[in-house]
Amino acid sequence: MGMTTRVERSFRGISERLTVRYLTNLGGERVADDAVADEDGEWTATFSSDTVEIGPSLTLTEITVVFEGDEDALESLVDDFAQKAMRAGG
Repeated sequence: MGMTTRVERSFRGISERLTVRYLTNLGGERVADDAVADEDGEWTATFSSDTVEIGPSLTLTEITVVFEGDEDALESLVDDFAQKAMRAGG
């Protein structure tokens, strides 16, 4: 088991619902309104959403996900999640 680490990433253009779906597809289980955790206890992802203004008339949802857990587990998890999120949003 590696060191415990914390990674915070923001993604635009995806919803909280999609965030939960991606995290559960990657082996997690929803444990709270704003959190998904891996069944083996290797990681937890907590998320929040915010509306950001892009120019004068456009707003986007920005999801911030804080991944916490085993360093080795997080490395692939964050990459896999980012790939899914970027395909959906931007």
